[in-house]
Amino acid sequence: MRPGHPAQRRASGSAGPASGGPASSPYGRSRGRPRAGDDGPASFGPPGPSARAPRGTGDAAEFVAGRNSVVESLRAGVPSAALYVGARVQHDERISEAIKLAADRRVAVLEAGAAELDRLTGGALHQGLALRVRPYDYAHPDDLLARAADAGELPLIAALDGVTDPRNLGAVVRSAAAFGAHGVVVPSRRGAGVTAGAWKASAGALARVPVARAVNLARALQSYQDAGVFVAGLDAAGDTAIRDLELATAPLVLVIGSEGRGLSRIVAQACDVLVRIPIAARTESLNAGVAAGIALYEVAAVRSRPTR
Repeated sequence: MRPGHPAQRRASGSAGPASGGPASSPYGRSRGRPRAGDDGPASFGPPGPSARAPRGTGDAAEFVAGRNSVVESLRAGVPSAALYVGARVQHDERISEAIKLAADRRVAVLEAGAAELDRLTGGALHQGLALRVRPYDYAHPDDLLARAADAGELPLIAALDGVTDPRNLGAVVRSAAAFGAHGVVVPSRRGAGVTAGAWKASAGALARVPVARAVNLARALQSYQDAGVFVAGLDAAGDTAIRDLELATAPLVLVIGSEGRGLSRIVAQACDVLVRIPIAARTESLNAGVAAGIALYEVAAVRSRPTR
C-alpha cells in the first residue's frame, strides 16, 4: 500500500484501466440521444468509449498535511486510504486523536520517515502527520436524472460554471442536500473537484448527494434539455427574480457561475432563462455557495406550495 514501494509500483503497472458500461436515463427520447457531458459531435445512439469521461474514476490521491487539518478531515468523515505518522515525531493529543479516529474508521495507520512525509506531501508543513484521501467516484450527468426517476421526483440539479474553490463546491452540495436536489454537475476542466476541502465544507453531505463530471458543460446542459429538463442560469442581469421563476415546478437545472465573472457566454446562451437574486445594492455580489443556497431554497419553496 505504501506509495513508492517497489511492490506497489509493480502492482500499479500491472493494473489495467477501469471501464464502465453506459448508464440509462428514464428521461431520454425513444431514439438514442447524446449523453450529458459527452464531448464530440452530436449523434444518435450510445456514445463510443472515447466520447465520455470514464466512470468510476477520480483524481489522483490527495494528501492532507498538518495535525489540525488531518484531525479535522477525519472528524468530517473524509474518505481516507491511509494515515501516515512520523517515525520519530513526539506524540500529542492531536496525533493520538488522529490515530484513534483512523482506527475507528478502519483506515490504515502507517509509520513514515521525515523524508517520505516530505515527498508524499510535496514539501508541505506536515508536522509529522499526513492523510491520504481516496479519489472521489464521480457520477455521470445522466445518473442524476436516473436518481430523480428512482425517487419518483421532479429532477432538480445544480451545475457549476467556472467555480474553482472546492469549499464553494462543498457548500453547494450541502445546500443541494438540504433542499432536495438530486446532484451537482461540475466541468472536468477549469472547475473545482471533490477534495478534502470540499468534503469538510459539505459537512458530510457529499456522502448523500452525488457529484457528476461533464467533459463539456454546455453540451451537458443541451442534453438535459433534450431530455425535457429546463435550464435556468443565475445572472445579476437576469430579467426574472428567482422567486418568480415559473419553471421551478418543472424538471430544472440551476446553473451557478463564478463570483467574479458569472456565467460564461456559451453557458449563458445554453440556458432557457436567466434569473437573478434581488439584492439591496447593485455593487454587492454573492459567492457561489451562498447564491446556490438561496436559489435552491426558493425553488424548494415554490415546489412545496399546494397546487390549486
